[in-house]
Amino acid sequence: PPQVQPFLPQWLAQPKLVQKRIKDNLVPIREVPGIHPRLLKKLQMNGIESFFPVQAEVIPAILQSASNGYLMGQGGYRPKDICVSAPTGSGKTLSFVIPIVQVLLDRVVCRVRALVVLPTKELAQQVSKVFNIYTDGTGLKVVLITGQKSFAKEQEMLVQKKVTGYCSLADIVVATPGRLTDHISQTPGFSLTQLRFLIIDEADRMIDDMHQNCLNQIVKAAFQVENDSGSNMLFQRTKPGPVTAASSCYPQIPLQKLLFSATLTQDPEKLQQLDLFQPRLFTSVYSEKKTLGDGTETEQDTTKKYTLPEGLSQCYVPCDLNSKPLLLLHFMLTMKFTRVLCFTNSREASHRLFLLVQAFAGVTVAEFSSRLSPNERQRTMKEFEQGKIQLLISTDATARGIDIKGVNYVINYDAPQFIRTYIHRVGRTARAGKAGVAFSLVLRIQERRFLRMLKDAGIQDVKKHPVKGNSLKPLVQQYEEALCKLEKTVK
Repeated sequence: PPQVQPFLPQWLAQPKLVQKRIKDNLVPIREVPGIHPRLLKKLQMNGIESFFPVQAEVIPAILQSASNGYLMGQGGYRPKDICVSAPTGSGKTLSFVIPIVQVLLDRVVCRVRALVVLPTKELAQQVSKVFNIYTDGTGLKVVLITGQKSFAKEQEMLVQKKVTGYCSLADIVVATPGRLTDHISQTPGFSLTQLRFLIIDEADRMIDDMHQNCLNQIVKAAFQVENDSGSNMLFQRTKPGPVTAASSCYPQIPLQKLLFSATLTQDPEKLQQLDLFQPRLFTSVYSEKKTLGDGTETEQDTTKKYTLPEGLSQCYVPCDLNSKPLLLLHFMLTMKFTRVLCFTNSREASHRLFLLVQAFAGVTVAEFSSRLSPNERQRTMKEFEQGKIQLLISTDATARGIDIKGVNYVINYDAPQFIRTYIHRVGRTARAGKAGVAFSLVLRIQERRFLRMLKDAGIQDVKKHPVKGNSLKPLVQQYEEALCKLEKTVK
C-alpha cells in the first residue's frame, strides 16, 4: 500500500529556501539591511566581511520582527516564530546573535530578555563566547549556566538581592536544560516574565522527550504572574489569546521562539508540542530541480531531507570486525591522514580504541568523551586545533554541534545507526565552505542497511573504497604486540 504522507502545515510545505552553496552566495555585510553600525564594526574587527546565505536571510527577518523595539511586534502584532534548518557549519549561531544583541542595545533595565537553550555544555560555551564578542562594550550582560560552577555561584551571577527586591544581572542567558530548570524552580528572583526571545538550538534534540519538560517549564515561567507588589501591572503578560479591548490596552512583551537545527524534524506532531505561532521556516535542505537538455524540468529526488556541506566527499570501507583497528592505523600511518576525528558508538569503545592506538605508538591520539572534565576537553580540543593531536576519538554526545577547527577527515569507526547521527558526524568536517572527507567503516553484515539508510535520506554520492588485505599486512605484527601490551595494562 502507498505510504500515507502526514499532512504538512503550509509553513512546512512552503518554506523560504536558502541557497545551499555557501561560497558562491556570500553577501557583503553592508548589503544586509538594518544592521546597526556598531555591530558592523564589530563584525569587521572579527574578520567577517560577508554573511553566509542563512545569515543573510535570517538576520533581517529577526530584526524586522522586532522593528518597533522589543515591546511590540510589527504593527502591534505578535511577531512570528522562526525555524531554521541548515547544514552543520553554515553559520547558524551568528544568525541569532547579531539580531538579538541589536534589538537589546537600547534596553534600559537589565532583565532576562533572551534565553538560549542548548543540549551540551560545550555548545553552550561556544555560543556564549560568540555573544560575549558582540556584547562587549555594550553594557549587555551574558550569563552562562551549565553547571560548571556551583549552583550558588550561578545564582550570584544571575540575580542580586537589594533592599527593594531582586534585580537581574543578566540580559542574555545561555544554558543547558538541566541546570536551567533548577534555577527556574529554586533561584529566588530569577524571572523570565520579561523574556522576549527563546532560542532553541539543535532543536531536534531539544524536542526529544527528556527536554520537552524543560521547554514547558520555560514557557510557564515566562507567563507567570509576578507576585511582588513592586512590579507594575503594565507589563503583565497573559497567555496569547484573541485580541480584546482589555488585552490591547497595555503593551505586552511578546515571546518569540527561534529554532535552529541541522536536522529539523518534519514531524508536525512534534512541532505541535512547541506551540509555535504562525511560524516561518527558512531551509537550505531541499531538492533542486534539474533542467534537462530539452528544457523540461525533472524533480531529481523529492525525498532529499538533509543537506550536507558542499565540500564533503564521502566513502565507505566494507570490512570485518578484526580489521577495523588495522584500517584505522592504515589510514593514520600508511596514508598519513592528519587531523582526523574518529567516532565510536560508546564511551567504552572510544576508550578501548584510544588505549590501543596509544599502545601502538606512532600516532598522537587523544580521546574526547564525557569521561573527561570540561577543562580537559577544552585543552584536548585546543591541541587538536593546533595540530599537536592528529587523531581525536570521540563519542556522538560530546561532538554534537561542536565547531572543531580544521578537521580534515571524519572516520566513522562504528557505522552510525541513525541517519541524523551520520549527518552530524560527517558535518564536523568541510565546515564553512572548506573541503573534507568522511570514511565509514562498515561491517559486511551492516552494509545493506547502511546504504539503504543513506539512500532513503537522498544521499547518493557515497563511494565504495575497498582496502586490500595486503596493505594491512605490514601492520599486523606490531598490532599484535600492542594488543599484548594492552592486556597487561588492563590487568
